[in-house]
Amino acid sequence: MENKNMNFKLNQKSEQDKKIEENLNKIKNKLMVLSGKGGVGKSTISVNIAAYLAKEGYKVGLMDVDLHGPNTLKMLGLEDKRLYSDGKNLIPLEYSENLKVISIASLLETPETPVIWRGPLKIGVIKQFLADVVWGELDWLVIDTPPGSGDEPLTVAQLIKDALVVIVTTPQEVSLLDIRKSISFSKQLGLKIAGLIENMSGLICPYCGKKIEIFKSGTSENVAKKMEIPYLGAIPMAKEIVDMSDEGKPYFVEVTDSEPVKEFKKIMEKIINK
Repeated sequence: MENKNMNFKLNQKSEQDKKIEENLNKIKNKLMVLSGKGGVGKSTISVNIAAYLAKEGYKVGLMDVDLHGPNTLKMLGLEDKRLYSDGKNLIPLEYSENLKVISIASLLETPETPVIWRGPLKIGVIKQFLADVVWGELDWLVIDTPPGSGDEPLTVAQLIKDALVVIVTTPQEVSLLDIRKSISFSKQLGLKIAGLIENMSGLICPYCGKKIEIFKSGTSENVAKKMEIPYLGAIPMAKEIVDMSDEGKPYFVEVTDSEPVKEFKKIMEKIINK
């Protein structure tokens, strides 16, 4: 009798697990943005994907689980906004009518305050973001994860088993080496991979407008083929992307016609069709 009771307790879902399940059932599509390497522009891509979808009329949530380096609020001009609670739930920040955002940055005392946490605390915060935040009915939840395959991306993958994965890289071999690990990580966990994005794929000269190949070209597409995942496309660098990110303006939403925007739109069509 005692063993049966123990098994029953083990099989019971906690109240938090139930809330996570209820919230996720209200979200049609979940998109996790991964990268095995830091500095590839993953947060920039995450923010612009979310803002672009919102501009297209979708109801979107952006969840920043890069707990040690949260940058999404800065890129959306929300770094001075504070998260608040209605007594029971957390109310996400609003960038626009269609875009809600949650980030640990809105809970820190100052932008310089470090998050010095071990695994269990980080896992707990991600669960709270999914259980206690009032996301409501969403078409898309975009999740910005830190580099690698540690606690944060693993927790998201285990909690959101139907997440679609976008992997971001640069053309450099040192980046592609780590990206292969992200692809293997996604496959081992049974996640569906939307494809690979090559970011910083050459530089658009601010004077002549021509593309300058400062890294190798074609390397990311070759990796995608070898590892049998879709290749979504390549986004060239432009000075304005950096400037506007620092100003809190999503470049691929604010700018309507440029070479990077054209490539980004093609990539978004592929992601939406997935």
